[in-house]
Amino acid sequence: MNIFNFPAARPMPADPLHDEARDWLLLLTSGRATVADAKALRAWCARSPEHAQAFEQVKALWQQLAPAAEHLAQPRHFGRRAFLGGAIAASAAVVMVHVGLPGGFAGLTADYRTEVGEQRQVVLSEGVSLELNTQTRISRVGQGIELLEGEVEVLVHGAQPLKVQAGTGWVSAARARFNVRNTDHKVCVTCIDGALSVDVAGRSVPLQQGRQLTYDAAGLGEVATVDAQAVVAWREQVLVFNNATLATVVDEINRYRPGMLVLLNKELGQRRVQARFSLQQLAGVALLIRDAYGAKCTELPGGVVLLS
Repeated sequence: MNIFNFPAARPMPADPLHDEARDWLLLLTSGRATVADAKALRAWCARSPEHAQAFEQVKALWQQLAPAAEHLAQPRHFGRRAFLGGAIAASAAVVMVHVGLPGGFAGLTADYRTEVGEQRQVVLSEGVSLELNTQTRISRVGQGIELLEGEVEVLVHGAQPLKVQAGTGWVSAARARFNVRNTDHKVCVTCIDGALSVDVAGRSVPLQQGRQLTYDAAGLGEVATVDAQAVVAWREQVLVFNNATLATVVDEINRYRPGMLVLLNKELGQRRVQARFSLQQLAGVALLIRDAYGAKCTELPGGVVLLS
């Protein structure tokens, strides 16, 4: 059966934007798309009305082709024979996927890791334990560790201080409980209990209980007072959002949920959210967003849901 003979399916016009849109849809349905990929697609669609329209047309064509694809004996034929296929597009998608691997290529050889939605405890040594959150990669570095990607809560009460490398900085503590997050090339350090120091680019910043510091390649942010228990709510299988944008909420949910939520409506993404989600709720969170904000949901293979 040739799905291009499906009556409702019309060939896409020859246009570089449509080629790029098809590649994006291929990546999203590959099962390997990352949070960074979702953000990049959102930025791509926002570049111009023509970009957004190209993606909408590709999405509409996929919806037309989907019923015919269900009749194929092997689902992989749909990906190859429909507009999403082609070795060149697939190769481009593979390159993009590898770039988006948690922790980069170094993450492939990490000593400790978690996958999507997984959390685990690691007893590093006597007096030092780690709680790894979802999609985390950690390597041992001498007597310390390097957080390549993800999030970790550290409890240290040993004879020797522990050093944690994250991005361009180091966190040092002898007796403390603290949370370190390294995502999207930005590091956030929160002191839950005790005291620690953060060293970045020759500067050393002390942090006490309830204080938080962020830094990236551009430099250090300001020390802020935060609700430390909300920061580590993930330890209790809960996500807490206080006046966060919906775009931020969606990006965070994607770290825990198989598949991908892709928010394509820029105005909707700027809406402020006060919410508390159990991780067990995340399978149906797209419907919650639809009902609360009137978003349109389009389901794609692999647990991908487009919100527009």
